[in-house]
Amino acid sequence: MPQMGVSVAEGTIIEWRKRPGDWVEADEPICDVTTDKIDVEIPAPASGRVEAILVEPGTTVAVGTALARIDAEAKPGEAHPDENAANGGQAAAEPAAEAAPAAAETAPAATEDAPTESTAAEAEGPPAEHAPAENGEEDRSQFYSPVVRRIAGKHDVDLEQVKGTGVGGRVRKKDVLAYIEAREGAPDGRTERALHIESPYRPDEAEAARPSEAGTEAAPAAPAAAPPQGVEELVGPTRREPMSVMRQAIARHMTESRRTAAHCTTIVEADFSRVAARRRELRDAMRRRGVNLTYLAFVARATVEALQEHPRLNASVDGTDIVYHDDVNLGIAVALDDGLVVPVIRRAQRLSLEGMAAGIADVAERARAGRLEPDELQGGTFTITNPGQFGAVLATPIISQPQVAILDLEAIVKRPVVVEGADGDSIAIHPMSYLCMSWDHRGLDGADAARFLGDVKARLESFEVSG
Repeated sequence: MPQMGVSVAEGTIIEWRKRPGDWVEADEPICDVTTDKIDVEIPAPASGRVEAILVEPGTTVAVGTALARIDAEAKPGEAHPDENAANGGQAAAEPAAEAAPAAAETAPAATEDAPTESTAAEAEGPPAEHAPAENGEEDRSQFYSPVVRRIAGKHDVDLEQVKGTGVGGRVRKKDVLAYIEAREGAPDGRTERALHIESPYRPDEAEAARPSEAGTEAAPAAPAAAPPQGVEELVGPTRREPMSVMRQAIARHMTESRRTAAHCTTIVEADFSRVAARRRELRDAMRRRGVNLTYLAFVARATVEALQEHPRLNASVDGTDIVYHDDVNLGIAVALDDGLVVPVIRRAQRLSLEGMAAGIADVAERARAGRLEPDELQGGTFTITNPGQFGAVLATPIISQPQVAILDLEAIVKRPVVVEGADGDSIAIHPMSYLCMSWDHRGLDGADAARFLGDVKARLESFEVSG
């Protein structure tokens, strides 16, 4: 497990792209690892043949742990030791069969009901001779690794029907998985990555319910929690899927935060009229410079300015100590198709409004493209989340530990509001939004949270507008 960032101490194997017996080139991705909700491709340190996988998918190990062994002295096209072991019995049996043909002829035939062990081995083993493949390489289409045999056995696959994509037509693990998906159809959302994580492979419910070869019913696997009798009929068809590694990380972090922090929430309503007007003034000029000026950029800039005036919010809890940070390292929550990540904009207090907009767009684009570095998810001192872009109007977010607060920007909606004027009160249509902040009562009190939010609100409602 390589060191993927100064703050990364461990990683979880998501899937192996190579299996024992596969050839790998130096710097070719050999496996995928997740570190705190970000996926990283791990390159092979040298060219060679993969000898063994030492860490199975779904396992979390520390930096420096050996993940696999690669035989750097092997040559492309050489058989893997597993293959030699699997095929050695067949090769050794051939000279003995030629030396004693009479004994073979007089041996009693095995009955259909009780096949002998040698008969079963011959049925599984490859043929004695292999013709050269079309490209001149040895035909390896019937060399099957133990992993391939195990998958085929679990899913009742005739390996002779599977087209191999390996060297010499060798059937690889991904070929068997693709054949199974094409034949039976994988359940919705069930990718090859999910099959890796669920290793060792398990038969599905239909396979588990099939009679065994001996003619007896196979015992169904016990469910994790048996529902009350008759519930299935009321609920209807269901589908069970394992959590992704990212989903597991989110669940772990959020549950830990709820157990750790004394969560409270304070909400203020802000008038975005001046923000909207200022955005109209600056938007076209910034767009020509390649910057998309969003409402979130205004909120982020006002928040950073307010954090410098209210340092109790730009802090973290460490045991019985409160650590106050000089720099504002602003976390921006980014929604992905399969989860949520929070990349950090460091020293955000140095950014102008345009710089803030560009920084938010940059981390969001790279997060969705999977191009963030592990360290970019570490070291935040305050977080902003923006569910309002999806139409949400009120929320109570969970704090990102060990920070003491998280600000939630809700949808900006035009509503009738009472406006004070020189001639008295009147009703007007203004763009309004709620700013919801969850905060940790261990590190600050309600008055601190209210004063901070009041400052953010005042800054948003006082943006200078030309004319």
